[in-house]
Order: sequence, then C-alpha cells, then structure tokens
Amino acid sequence: MSEEMRPIGIALLGAGVVGSAVAKLLTEHHDELADRIGRDFRIVGVGVRDKTKSREHIDPSLITSDVQALAADPAVDVVIELIGGTDDAAVLVADALKSGRSVVTANKALIAREGTALHALAASHDADLYYEAAVAGAIPLLRPLRESFIGDRITKVLGIVNGTTNFILSSMTEHGTTYDTALAQAQALGYAEADPSADVLGLDSAAKATTLARLAFHSEVDSAKVSVQGITSVTAGDIAAAKAMGFVVKLLAVAELTPQDEIVVRVHPSLVPASHPLASVHDAFNAVFINAEAAGEVMFYGRGAGGTPTASAIIGDFVTVARNIVQGSRGHEVVAYRHLQTQTIGAARTRYYVNLQVADQPGVLASIANVFAQRGVSIQVVRQDGAGEDARIVLRTHEALDRDLDATVAALRTLPQVREVLGVMRVEGER
Repeated sequence: MSEEMRPIGIALLGAGVVGSAVAKLLTEHHDELADRIGRDFRIVGVGVRDKTKSREHIDPSLITSDVQALAADPAVDVVIELIGGTDDAAVLVADALKSGRSVVTANKALIAREGTALHALAASHDADLYYEAAVAGAIPLLRPLRESFIGDRITKVLGIVNGTTNFILSSMTEHGTTYDTALAQAQALGYAEADPSADVLGLDSAAKATTLARLAFHSEVDSAKVSVQGITSVTAGDIAAAKAMGFVVKLLAVAELTPQDEIVVRVHPSLVPASHPLASVHDAFNAVFINAEAAGEVMFYGRGAGGTPTASAIIGDFVTVARNIVQGSRGHEVVAYRHLQTQTIGAARTRYYVNLQVADQPGVLASIANVFAQRGVSIQVVRQDGAGEDARIVLRTHEALDRDLDATVAALRTLPQVREVLGVMRVEGER
C-alpha cells in the first residue's frame, strides 16, 4: 500500500474520561470523519498506566502500558496526548514532534509551561501542534484567536474558564449553599476531582489564561508574574453583599494590555454586574469575552468541561491535522513576535469592593474615606449596614491602579476604627 493510501495512524495516550470519549467518537463516527479527512484512519494503540482496568469503547487488544513505544510506532502519524501532568507529557510530546509526528493535546498545564518551545519544535520538524481542548473544553476559542482575529488587535480577554469553580459559586449564589457543601456536590457530579486544589485555587484558570494571553498578544508570557487567587476565601457574606449591590461573584481569568503595551494576566474572584452576560453563565458552563479594536466585544459560550464536550474539540483538532497530512501541508504557526513585558497585577487598572466591620461611632466613615483619598482612590458607592458589634461599611471604588487599591486595603487593616476587613474583591464588567 502506498503512503498516500495508508490509513492515518493514531496513538491515543490516556484512556480516562476524555480519552474514552475520544475513542468512542472516533469509532462511532469513523466513516463520516474519514470522508471529511479524505483518507481512512485507525487507532494504532491506546497507552495507559494500568492495563488491568476495564475500559468502555476501547478494543482490549489496542491497550498497552508502554506509551513511549506506542508513540514511536512507525504506523503512528498523530499522537493524541491525554495522560495529563507536565513532566512525562512534555517528553512524550517533544519526542513525537521531533520525529515529525503531529500532536493533539488537551493538556493546559503543559501548553502554558512549554507552549512556545513545543511550537518551535513543531515548526522545525514539519509537524502540527493543536490544543483547542486545553482551554474552555468544547468552545471553539483558540482557533478564532489564532486565525479569525489575525487582522485585528486584541486588547483584553476575560471570562469564566473553569467549570468546577463556576458550579460552586453558582450553587452558593442561587441556593445559599456553603462553599464546602457546593464543593461536595461538584465532586459527586464529577465536576471536581477528589483533590480539587488546581481548580479552587485558580491554578487551572491561570494556565488557561496564560495560553489565551500568548495567542491574543503574540508574545511570550512570564508565568511567574501571573496573579492567581482562588475561591476558597469567598464567603456567604461576600455573596450576599454582592447580591445587595446588584452583582454576582464569578472566578474570572483576565489577560489584558496596559496603556504602555505591557501584558497583565490575573485570575481572581470578581463582582460582575447582574446585567452582564457573564452573570448568566451557570453551573459548569464557560464563557469568554474578547475585546478587539476593530471587532469590538465578541463572546464565546459553551460547555467548558466533561468527557464528550472536550472530546469534541480534540476530534476537531485531529481532523484538521489529518487533513494537513493528506494535503502535505502544515497548520498556522504560532509566532510570539512582539516580545512584550509581563507586569504583575499591580499595573492593572481595576475597581475594588471592600466589606468592613467597623466601630459604631461618629467619624468612622470620614476616617475610612481619608485613607482612600490619601492614596488617590476615589469611592464610587458606600453602604452602611447594621449597628453595634455588627456595624459594617461596604464600598465600591472607581477605577485605579491595582497597587494603589491594594495599598489602601492594607492601610484600612491598621485603622483603629476598622475591626475586620471582611471581604475584598475586584469588580469587572461594568460598562
């Protein structure tokens, strides 16, 4: 059989929830996918860590625990990497690209850490590297960033890119559940891992935000300067205060350019106006806004997690790679040509919500306002609640440099009239 007629060979590395869904879709839609590609394809093997586990939708004869040998099999043209982690995956993906094999992956941590180096390997060995599923699951987001906006200038990307935390915050907001109860529900439904740290601490969102920034701004991003804050400190009081002001709490990933053309990437809980489309993104769904100079504001929405939705994006990437093989071409190269500086969150212009427990005595508000004024931060809205031991002042600021807002909150903590800073959160999405 000539090379042009030989079925395109796939090494599927990983057979968990997503890997099994990929195998299922490749099998069930084989004939139609082959027609779209223009050539037949087959799964050469499925690499797993534990061969003893039973797996649906996968021929047992295809399963092997020698993933390196599988990825190097001469019959393999495309490696689909779904084993997760970074160290072992980095070696497997790099070796595949060096051998001229194209790679499809959903590994957001790997792409955030090694994306630029892996793209360089792919380019130098005439291979493709695609990872649509690494950010926002089934939502077609990276391809538009890479291709559709290539003639525009993107200034900001923000959105909800983690389904686990959005489910937890939605449950706390809509049903009044505690954080611990909402997390347990997410785990029971399969939205959260047994160890949810990467999700609830914001690390998963940060990896995705780094990739979004790299593609949006055509520049490498210094991951050490990415600001990450999760949702573990969000309280029922924050949720209630937000609701009283017409806001909801969401964990947002933000990548933006400053007026000095520097990159700021940040992940943190935010107050979002109840009228904003992001406020209506519930449960495990994701949504991302792209702000571009010519196109304006564009929104992407859909399922951001789950086996089948994620597999949909992976299959889409595989078909693209397979078509390139048939046509003897390569996909669009990602070039970080701008070499922009990455700044910490202090360089961003943000707004703050601050919830203070205060002494119930005359002059407290004036003292607090003076702290803001001394640092050049203007107060937009003030609300006073309770009395006696429960006296509280809730403020929302105008836009200011984040470093000045942070310094203001630090000064408030030392003010004798402030008994406790109950909550601090940034405000996004006001129009």
